[in-house]
Amino acid sequence: MDSPLPILSLSAAAAASAAAVFPKLKARLALSRAKHRSLTGHSKMSRRVTRLIPFYEFSIDDFFRSDGAPPEIARQRKDAFFALARLYEERYARGRQMTAEAAARISDLQFTESYRVPFQYSRLVREHLSTSAFVQSSAGVTVTDVDGNVSYDLTGSYGVNIFGNDFYKECIHEAETRANALGPVLGPYHPVITDNVRRLCEISGLDEVSFHMSGTEAVMQAVRLARYHTRRTHLVRFAGAYHGWWGDVQPGVGNPVSPHETYTLAEMSERTLHVLRTRRDIACVLVNPLQALHPNANAPGDSALVDSSRSGHFDRAAYSQWLTSLREACTERQIVLIFDEVFVGFRIAAGGAQEYFGVRADMVTYGKSLAGGLPVGVVCGRKQLMRRFRDDSPADICFARGTFNSHPYVMTAMDEFLSRLASPNFRAVYNGLEETWNGRAKALNDRLAAANLPVGVSNLSSIWMVHYTEPSRYNWMFQYYLRAEGLALSWVGTGRLIFSLNYTAADFAEVEGRFVAAAEKMKRDGWWWHEASLTDKNIRRQILKEMLAGVFSR
Repeated sequence: MDSPLPILSLSAAAAASAAAVFPKLKARLALSRAKHRSLTGHSKMSRRVTRLIPFYEFSIDDFFRSDGAPPEIARQRKDAFFALARLYEERYARGRQMTAEAAARISDLQFTESYRVPFQYSRLVREHLSTSAFVQSSAGVTVTDVDGNVSYDLTGSYGVNIFGNDFYKECIHEAETRANALGPVLGPYHPVITDNVRRLCEISGLDEVSFHMSGTEAVMQAVRLARYHTRRTHLVRFAGAYHGWWGDVQPGVGNPVSPHETYTLAEMSERTLHVLRTRRDIACVLVNPLQALHPNANAPGDSALVDSSRSGHFDRAAYSQWLTSLREACTERQIVLIFDEVFVGFRIAAGGAQEYFGVRADMVTYGKSLAGGLPVGVVCGRKQLMRRFRDDSPADICFARGTFNSHPYVMTAMDEFLSRLASPNFRAVYNGLEETWNGRAKALNDRLAAANLPVGVSNLSSIWMVHYTEPSRYNWMFQYYLRAEGLALSWVGTGRLIFSLNYTAADFAEVEGRFVAAAEKMKRDGWWWHEASLTDKNIRRQILKEMLAGVFSR
């Protein structure tokens, strides 16, 4: 009789293998379940999908009836489009010429000019509704372009402009005067840096500071230090959140190489908290508080406005509770919690998002407006996390440097900014801030609803986004009507309107009137026509059919 020992040995080996593999499979399943159920939550899948999307564009006739509009509506839209084109040609003659000449040699302009609207419509829009990229001057809440057109500034200078352009002009002017004696001497510190560090530690509630040249650099250094001190590899970012353009925090579309040490998880999810509490390889969690306006969704831009499904809703209590739960999970597992306040810092509260949401981070990054309008990035952190070397291992360091870090002109401009921020009289700008901007958003929404216009706004304080309430493939046209009414927008169009806090009630009333007038004209010109049977789902199905036709016609 054969001995049963070999069989038992094989069984034992199989059981041992299964026991070893099962926890890994379980952890992997938990990680997959913690991803958001969208392409923003699946970076690898999003990259694959984008490679499959074929280029196609509409003929001039199909351009105006891609939603199945009848001939009379298509003609109405066509007439309105070319009437608007004539207005743009007359109003922005010099600026358009300068933009076209500059775009031939500036790659950034080539990109922004091509991605203002969905690609199917882009060529005709570029040819006839191109805008001016050049602005001559600013005053109060307005900007004046090279053709002399004055517009209300809703661009916010990518978030830099919190307190008004005149405020930053003053900071920069005073900074130049104060730093002039030293000039651009790099390496040694300007004496003013000691006051800056003291104030930043007071504002952040943290121990130490390092200076960088941009918000992207600051986030890079914060993540690097977290990995260095925890001796762990992975960072966690949340679906849709932006933390700069460097590889580890942009794992999906836009990055040619996929990072291998980044987890993109769902925000405001218990499954994400479970992953944080059970994995051993997570060094840090990055939070961009701006995502509170649209959790798990990419930064909105009109280039992706293919239907009316874009939405935003800010719930301060719910997001505060999420951050509290996140703080608890990170503390429990000794994971570094990093608040990326490069965009919202000092806009929603004098103490930033930590003060506003009532949650403390281990590290905070600042940028943009902090240097009084000049480029800067700052990391504030707990003492044990900011150290770049180990006493017991002198060759084991965490290196970071930059030629222009702590530039004298930047440091004096920062001092001007922080000195004003510390003034009790200036701090009054934050009194009733949320109520003011929530009230303005409500007033505009009420007026739009009363006029039966299919458009509305959502806001996080003075940061707004436009959403649309009826199905349409032409919502992206609204940005051109807004510009025609004298409202200056950034290249993302209606995806993000950023008001400076020096807008008076009278200023806002003027913007409100122009916004409503633009919407009325947009509706009058037939762009928001739709059949009762048209839905956002139907629109997406039609686009899929167009793409498949494009693939098979290659």
